[in-house]
Amino acid sequence: MGGSHRKVGLAVAQMGPVNLADDRGSVVKRLIEMLREAHGRDADFVVFPELALTTFFPRYWMSMQEAEERYFEAAMPNSHVQPLFDEARHLGIGFYLGYAELTPDGQRFNASILVDKSGTIIGKYRKIHLPGHDDHKPDAPFQHLEKKYFDVGDETFGVWNVEGTKMGMCLCNDRRWPETWRVMALQSAEVVVLGYNTPSQNIHWPEPVHLRMHHHLIALQASAYQNCVWAAAAAKCGYEDGHHMIGGSVIVAPTGEIVAQASTEDDEVITFNADLALAETFRKNVFDFARHRRPEHYRIIVDRVGPGEPLKR
Repeated sequence: MGGSHRKVGLAVAQMGPVNLADDRGSVVKRLIEMLREAHGRDADFVVFPELALTTFFPRYWMSMQEAEERYFEAAMPNSHVQPLFDEARHLGIGFYLGYAELTPDGQRFNASILVDKSGTIIGKYRKIHLPGHDDHKPDAPFQHLEKKYFDVGDETFGVWNVEGTKMGMCLCNDRRWPETWRVMALQSAEVVVLGYNTPSQNIHWPEPVHLRMHHHLIALQASAYQNCVWAAAAAKCGYEDGHHMIGGSVIVAPTGEIVAQASTEDDEVITFNADLALAETFRKNVFDFARHRRPEHYRIIVDRVGPGEPLKR
């Protein structure tokens, strides 16, 4: 890491479908295979998708007891996932993993973790911007029940030191909200990692399918640029028991440019040797927060939830 360059090998491990019939053991084997491929390409860190261990179960209506028994993890790591942790430690490579978390006191979160190259969990995030609905919509082609199955995250977006890189994380819908990125940028984040499961069909209104990918990409590109960070986003995609989700896993530079993008809707590893110093030009000029931000004029952001709606304190 001589001179002004600070390189980190980023890998995004996109996953094809995980169907209802797939067990966690088979899924973890797929994750390990991609972890090894990323290591073979000199990656330092691998990003896996949101809810990577199971199908995207919020599309199905079921009792909370059934959901907890089938899809939630009461411990992390557990016997199913331990082989992934062991292989990461063996290879000396870190990773991000999304899963459904059941806490000892019965709370349920759409969660993600940062794991360092020793196989140790060093950070946890619980999804804040939960999309969808919590009521039963039996006439919909599928449902989006994150508001039913998950509690809203109980802590703000964090930033952790991963082998010398300041890394933040979020999940899926969080990537669409500018506040997500700015909160991490104000904590000196250099890389933001995230997983997502994005249906290609919008059940709430007849959105043209091409807009799903368009909005996914512009949200990541604009946010990386405006916050001087690298972004690495991993999809779970393709047809899960007939329900299609978009791919488009990407690595985006602080310039807002896509430097690597998946070309399939299957298990696929993309990598890029990211120079963290690339962001310094932007941090010292157009987005020098200390010189140019005027938070005294931004109070409305935290005082209102929506137009004309004061925050209930």
